[in-house]
Amino acid sequence: MTNNISEAGNKGQKVRSDCYVNFELTETGGIVLDLKSKVSVTYGKSIDKLCRKIIKHFEIKNAKVSITDTGSLDFVIAARLEAAIKKSISTDKEYLSEIIEENKFSTEKEQFRFSRLYLPGNTPSMMLNAGVHKPNGIILDLEDSVASEKKQEARFLIRNALRSVNFYGAERMVRINQLPLGLEDIKYVAPHYVNLILIPKCESAKQIRKVEKEVNKQRKIHGFTYPIYYMPIIESALGIEKAYKIAKASKNVVAMAIGLEDFTSDMGVQRTKEGKESLYARMRIVNACKAAKIQAIDSVFSDVADEQALIENVKVSKSLGFEGMGCIHPRQINPIHEYFAPEEKEIEKALKIVQAFNEAQKKGLGVISIGTKMIDAPVVKRAKTTIRLAENLGII
Repeated sequence: MTNNISEAGNKGQKVRSDCYVNFELTETGGIVLDLKSKVSVTYGKSIDKLCRKIIKHFEIKNAKVSITDTGSLDFVIAARLEAAIKKSISTDKEYLSEIIEENKFSTEKEQFRFSRLYLPGNTPSMMLNAGVHKPNGIILDLEDSVASEKKQEARFLIRNALRSVNFYGAERMVRINQLPLGLEDIKYVAPHYVNLILIPKCESAKQIRKVEKEVNKQRKIHGFTYPIYYMPIIESALGIEKAYKIAKASKNVVAMAIGLEDFTSDMGVQRTKEGKESLYARMRIVNACKAAKIQAIDSVFSDVADEQALIENVKVSKSLGFEGMGCIHPRQINPIHEYFAPEEKEIEKALKIVQAFNEAQKKGLGVISIGTKMIDAPVVKRAKTTIRLAENLGII
């Protein structure tokens, strides 16, 4: 036993789709459950039943439990109650929320990652409908958006969200904490159908190998077989210098991102919308990614209100060779998709290249040309990717 009285969750007038749990172990009296819920008329009995089931699961005989609910779903209630219980007792047991079929799919190494939407890992209201905005990826964040005293609670919530929230086909990503703390995060996400792990403030290939070692450890313990990919985030001058080694540290590194807020801070310069102060670093990231044959992902654009500046940023990003960027608001997703998408001239050229390739194949020719230009295998592969992307976006 570590603490007789504990709490978990959030409360307050602005809190939605969440709950606050106060848990007190007692010597006698059985389980006394006090539930205050805005949906108690409709769901009060089912919430009470769920809570008692969880308490019984952890073999607790006597406790006073007070829950203030603002319309949270079962996976949230379960996460909050488990977090509070585990602050009071020591146990290896877990109470896992239901896994939905929609979250059992794996993703591909080279799938499109134009947009990835960051969601605070301890705010369930932002998770529930995030997928309807159709980002390519959804990042459940355990790092900067979660206060240090709330990180353990967020682990339970993110674990349950990976199992129970329908993200409508978006790649399920988790940004773990900076190592070594992030290694503990992996225990809560790797066994629960996460597709990709973002590794923040990465400065060495050794950090990637530590993450992979922990993932493989969890793979042996839990027996899962699905792939888990890695996206290191480079956020310092040292990280920029080590970018290529980081990109090549594991075959499951599928992309590498740059984080400009921390990078510019490390450099002692102000971040601007034009981004001239980070041009060298961004080009180094792109070059390292292209050399390692992985995707280069640009930083988030922090001014949510300035769509035109975002569009200009995306245009520059694409011209440098980036293949996507982060989002901090759903309204950024459509402009990012639109301006990272291939232009009409790119699509026409790609169609001509693939047509020439197919005709050469039929004739048994080893050399492919369009006019006076010779076409090699990487160019054909890139053309096929452009066509597949245009089809995916409904452009052709």
